[in-house]
Amino acid sequence: MLIDTHCHLDFPDFEAERDAIVARAMAAGVTQLVTISTRVKKFDTILGIAEAYDNVFCSVGTHPHNADEELDIEAADLVRLSTHPKVVAIGEAGLDYFYDNAPRDAQMIGLRRHIDAARQTGLPLVIHSRSADDDMAAVLTEETGKGAFPFLLHCFSSGPELARIGVALGGYISFSGILTFPKSEELRAIARTVPQDRMIVETDAPYLAPKPFRGKRNEPAFVAHTAQVLAETIGMSAADIAAITTENAFRIFSKMPRL
Repeated sequence: MLIDTHCHLDFPDFEAERDAIVARAMAAGVTQLVTISTRVKKFDTILGIAEAYDNVFCSVGTHPHNADEELDIEAADLVRLSTHPKVVAIGEAGLDYFYDNAPRDAQMIGLRRHIDAARQTGLPLVIHSRSADDDMAAVLTEETGKGAFPFLLHCFSSGPELARIGVALGGYISFSGILTFPKSEELRAIARTVPQDRMIVETDAPYLAPKPFRGKRNEPAFVAHTAQVLAETIGMSAADIAAITTENAFRIFSKMPRL
C-alpha cells in the first residue's frame, strides 16, 4: 500500500482519462491520492474531483506562481473552505525564486496566510520551495515560534540545511521522481539523513515522472518507482518503505481516513 500525497488530477493532462488513471493507481497498490490545489478560485473543480472518487482527497490553497492573483484570499477563507470532509491539507503555497512568476512580496504574503490557516485548522501546509532555501528556513523558524503548525516540504529538491531545519521544526520531507534521476545523488544523500518517521512520497503528476518513465507524463501509479528508489537509498525493502511512508502520510494528513 502506498499513498500519492501530491498530484494534480485537475490538470488538462488527465481530463480525458481520469477514471483510468485512478484505476491504474489502485492496481499499482497506490490506494489513496491527494490532489493539490493551485488556485483557490478553481477550488470547486478540485473538490468535484475529490468527491467523485472514494479514495481521492484534496487541499485548498494558492501556488506561489499565482500568489499575486489571489491576494484577496485571506486565511479565514482557507479555513472556511477546509471544513469540507474531503479537504485534508492547506496549500500548496510557498516561495519560488527560480521562476519568480509572482512578485516575491506577494509570495511571502500568501505563504504567511497559508501558515495561519494551517495553524488554525491543524491541517498540514503543503509547501513549495524552490531556490528560496534561506527565506523559507527563516519564515518557517519565525512562524513556528508564534505557534506550531504541521507542514511538509513537497517535492523536496532543496539543500541539506533546509531539510535539517524543516525536520527540526516538526516538518516532513516529501520525495518525488527527482529522487530517481541519475544526477540526484545529493538528494539521495539528504534522504539518508531524514528520520524514517518524517519521509513521505509523491508524484507531483503530471510532472517529474521517475525512472523508467522520465520524459513522459507522470501519473499517481508511478509513485511506486520513487518508493523503490527511496528504499534502495536507505537500505530497506520496498515493502518496509511502503509501510513507513504510508503510516507517515496518515500521521501528517491526519484528517484523511484509512480506507
